[in-house]
Amino acid sequence: MSYKGTLSAIAIVLTFMAFFPYIRSIILGTVKPHVFSWVIWGTTTFVVFLAQLQDNAGVGAWPIGVSGLITIFIALLAFMKRGDISITRIDWVFFISAMSSLPFWYLTSDPLWAVVILTIVDVLGFGPTIRKSYDQPFSESLVFFSIFTARNLIVVMALENYSITTVLFPSIVAVTCILLMSMIIYRRSVVMVEE
Repeated sequence: MSYKGTLSAIAIVLTFMAFFPYIRSIILGTVKPHVFSWVIWGTTTFVVFLAQLQDNAGVGAWPIGVSGLITIFIALLAFMKRGDISITRIDWVFFISAMSSLPFWYLTSDPLWAVVILTIVDVLGFGPTIRKSYDQPFSESLVFFSIFTARNLIVVMALENYSITTVLFPSIVAVTCILLMSMIIYRRSVVMVEE
């Protein structure tokens, strides 16, 4: 197995390490994911995987594809388990903005523009989770988002072709996860002081 293949395998293992406890936490009711965020993330992640393959990302794209499929499953699980069903107007704005952007990637017929648009859409997908986590900072798993930060950094190292098309999505998602975790840590400290 090549160096890139090994990194890709590590990233896939990290994907499973992050998702399985998260899925278990959803089933147990300790984590309540926002269904809108997961529908957006599942859709965009899988389409980015396809765009990365088109731009010769090679084995480095496989963790993104695996993640996309599992994320779609979590969206279904969040809906079935009624994770966070408090949907506000701002959640609808994020959801409609994100989902209405998806057809543009197809119209561009260019993997770069597809990834740029889908990365923006994916970041918009964090909106409902940010809002929910701000109000309920203990409703999300810091371990999950920290593993995903590491996974995305390893994905970048595993790419067989470095271009904006292949690097943008995992890099921005890693940074967004770091920002989300920072906000959750801050809000947890505020909530604990208030109690």
